[in-house]
Amino acid sequence: MRFLLIIVCFLVAAPSMAHQLKSSVTTVLFNKRTHNIELMHRFYLHDTEHAVGTLFKGKIDIINNKDDQQRFAEYVESHVALQTLNGKPLPLNFVGAQVDGKFFWVYQEAPIPKDIEGIRMSNGALRDLWPSQVNMVNVEGKGKIKTLNFAQDDTWLEARFE
Repeated sequence: MRFLLIIVCFLVAAPSMAHQLKSSVTTVLFNKRTHNIELMHRFYLHDTEHAVGTLFKGKIDIINNKDDQQRFAEYVESHVALQTLNGKPLPLNFVGAQVDGKFFWVYQEAPIPKDIEGIRMSNGALRDLWPSQVNMVNVEGKGKIKTLNFAQDDTWLEARFE
């Protein structure tokens, strides 16, 4: 009976715990067709709304206001960087941003350098606001998928290609 009560309490509390972890997911895709490294950053819209309320002054509407969306995208851009393994910067170009259901997306790209053997990446988006923020990055299109997890004090992580 006690076990059943614990299960019921967990099921009742589960919806409120559903999004307690602050997190984002980024895909870094080496696209052979376009010859670009394409970055697709996915944030929970709920987190994005809270972040813009903290980052920017005044009335903010991330869902409907393109200027607010652009401001948040610029914030993300300022907190993400790519380098080659030897530290040469790979400048990222802004492609766009959009609200899609419960997510906010930011898109960036850079040309793929010749003979690239891996990347170094920094992803500090929202980590300056929430120390518990975790930014997971999946690197695809160069052999096996590599996953980088930015948490706590991580600033630069690397993915090496086989």
